[in-house]
Amino acid sequence: MAERNRPHIVVPTPPSAEPFTLAGPGGGGDKPAFPGDRKAHGTRLTSEFETAWTAPAEEDTEPKGTYVTFASFPGLELALESLESHRSGTQPELVAVQEEATPAGIVFNATVFIPEGKKEFFLKKLEQYVSTAEATDGNPRNAALIEGIASIRRATIRELWTDPADEFPADPRQPRWWEIWLRKTDGKEQERLAEYARDHELRTSDHYLGFGDRTVILMRATAEQLATTFQSIDDIAELRRPHEVSSFVPGLSASEQREWVRDLQSRVDHAEMGAPVVCILDRGVQAGHPLLDDSLASDDLHAVETSWRKDITIHPHGTEMAGLALYGDLHEAIASSHRIQLGHRLESVKILPDSGDNDPDVYGAVTARAVDQPEITDRDRSRVFMLAVTAPAAAPNPGSSVQDRPKQESGKPTAWSATVDALAFGRAIDDTAAKFTYLDRDEEPTPRLFVISAGNIRDVQAKDDHLDRSDAEAVEDPSQSWNALTVGAYAEHDAMHHAPEIFRGYVPVARRGELSPTSRTSVSFDQKRWPFKPDVVAPGGNLARTPDGTGVDTPENLATLTTRMQRPGEGFFTTTRDTSAATARVAAIAADIRMVYPHLRPETVRALVVHSAEWTDAMWSRIDAAPTKKDAVNLLRRYGMGVPSLERATRSASNALTLVDEALIHPYEREGQSSSGKAREMNFHQLPWPIQELSGLGETNVRLRVTLSYFVEPNPSSRGWTGRYIYPSHGLRFAMKRPEDSIDAFRQRINKQARDDGQKPLTLNTETGWLFGRDQQTAAGSLHTDIWTGAAVDLASKEAVVVYPVAGWWKNRPHMDKSSDGVNYSLVVSIEAPEVDVDLWTPVAQQIATRIEV
Repeated sequence: MAERNRPHIVVPTPPSAEPFTLAGPGGGGDKPAFPGDRKAHGTRLTSEFETAWTAPAEEDTEPKGTYVTFASFPGLELALESLESHRSGTQPELVAVQEEATPAGIVFNATVFIPEGKKEFFLKKLEQYVSTAEATDGNPRNAALIEGIASIRRATIRELWTDPADEFPADPRQPRWWEIWLRKTDGKEQERLAEYARDHELRTSDHYLGFGDRTVILMRATAEQLATTFQSIDDIAELRRPHEVSSFVPGLSASEQREWVRDLQSRVDHAEMGAPVVCILDRGVQAGHPLLDDSLASDDLHAVETSWRKDITIHPHGTEMAGLALYGDLHEAIASSHRIQLGHRLESVKILPDSGDNDPDVYGAVTARAVDQPEITDRDRSRVFMLAVTAPAAAPNPGSSVQDRPKQESGKPTAWSATVDALAFGRAIDDTAAKFTYLDRDEEPTPRLFVISAGNIRDVQAKDDHLDRSDAEAVEDPSQSWNALTVGAYAEHDAMHHAPEIFRGYVPVARRGELSPTSRTSVSFDQKRWPFKPDVVAPGGNLARTPDGTGVDTPENLATLTTRMQRPGEGFFTTTRDTSAATARVAAIAADIRMVYPHLRPETVRALVVHSAEWTDAMWSRIDAAPTKKDAVNLLRRYGMGVPSLERATRSASNALTLVDEALIHPYEREGQSSSGKAREMNFHQLPWPIQELSGLGETNVRLRVTLSYFVEPNPSSRGWTGRYIYPSHGLRFAMKRPEDSIDAFRQRINKQARDDGQKPLTLNTETGWLFGRDQQTAAGSLHTDIWTGAAVDLASKEAVVVYPVAGWWKNRPHMDKSSDGVNYSLVVSIEAPEVDVDLWTPVAQQIATRIEV
């Protein structure tokens, strides 16, 4: 993938509206398998292998072998055992295997070290395959190996990186610690690396770990320096990121932690007063913390009740959230050596008293009053409201499974979740009367962005299958909100070698990249009525089972580093975990998006967060293995769309273009005084599109992603949830032009009114290429996203999208219908061609008469 150094492109031309009657849904389908030409396939791989074997001209070292990477076809595993020889002596050795998540399925990248003199090991297999490719029995030699290989290339250090791909250091010149895994040859591997490090003034760890056929050592270097090391030393098998700081820093004395604080303070440039803010709705934030005070002014401390002390904090939770909401990854901030420019600031509203609690049935009012406090001070400030306080859900019956849970209860709106939806939709707040809060729908709506935690499972048991338990435990109130960005947690770490001694023998509950054992889901929702939750997931820690398997605990090495509420004699750092920590990380991303793109709507910011999300390898393995699209869609109720990325949310690349289209639609109309409404219009988006460039790529696989985001006005009364009592005021859906359709045919496929009288409807069978298709695109909720993978030449003809209305309570309640005012929505569309060097961004930018770079 090219460097993401270009802004997203905002589409300046509004869509065209046309009268609309729904003809039928869009959809997806499974892409048929590529049959392939065996002889051509083998010949191409032979050429690629020869190219990979030849060292680049700039390499002036003479290593004793070559690292070559074999990539599989999506969804197919490589015949890994056939990639190495088990004969005695120096032989080709499989050193690292990556699982790369792609929309078409998991791609396996296997890297093999091939010693000098062993080149023929693979050439012979390839030659035998080509010579027998047209065998009459249809079974050429070495077919199991060769037909699973999609491409062959010379390996770089990226191919040896086996942590998640997006964790690979972005800056190749920034020094950092690397966990280097050395393959065992003569027992002198560590000595060779240590000697090389001394000669090149690179630091290594005092200790190293040896087990089986691998030796693990830490070295501090830039990616560029490590790449040079890789060219010079043949012992490296694998690279990972060390995970020692989170457990190390909190264990230091207060005076030792002070040095870390001073170092970070000297490198941080805080955002100015007018910058966007994360407004933390919690139990207060200790503004005097040295890592927070320059980003949290005293005037930005608020409380729901005027009698509460705004400047005194008793409970630590809000301060812990503040460190993550400000810095994102605080571990990364203190471990780095470069300057840090913060793009946003903090606000705090104390929503609970220092002693006692609010009654649960007034949390909606408390939240509205909390939102009102900073808006009274500065109504026009760009904010992200963060709420990591949820109402504990009722405990399930002992031994109950997901299937046993009452689905009609899970996911239902409450007064609290509906309040969040109303505030997000933009209702004004009237709290002039004591203890009474009114959400006024008569004023011009001012939409707000909420980021809310999914809630935690507070009694995880060692005997639990943690995924089954999470699937059985529905997200907590108010995170079922349709309009909020709901955040679950995943386990970023599963290594115990940096754990405190008291945790010797403990075993992590969740695999790295898998859902955190405490995170809740919407698997138990009534799936026809309620949205997918969480929308995304972020790091939220892991748990570990005791050595005897009877209990669970919370080792600091499996948690997230953050700011500690200051008490006399205590340090400045602590660890935190669960969906609260994950929510703070996502709130930081959302606020930074608002900094980069200050004029975008909250709906668009939410769309960009979700649009940027990618599943981890652990998540992808389950989605890819789902037997049906319905099963795959159901996993969205566990993982959302994955882990968001600030870089992807804010920047395009030459070969990864993102278009942002903000528009308005009028959903319904009715004849005369009739109370029964009907759909009024659909919007036709003719997008600026790199048609020539995509056509030139021919059959090259590319990826398209579409996200539609809008806010609904809630109708929380429980009166059947259908017709006039359906929860959302309106619903919107998208459909995209198929390659075989003309523009007119596309309109006719979606809109009955685009057809001539008596014209036979076009087929509505689902289009191939969509990852989820109709099950996701037409599901409940106010955010819809899907991924299409296919040939670039086909994508060249998919330049049109329509957005159209579906059922909502406005349709049948004429006196409350705001359709005539129009409703906003945001459409985000991206094209990625990660495997080829092509510029898709420039031709699209040139198509726009007045370039708008947001």
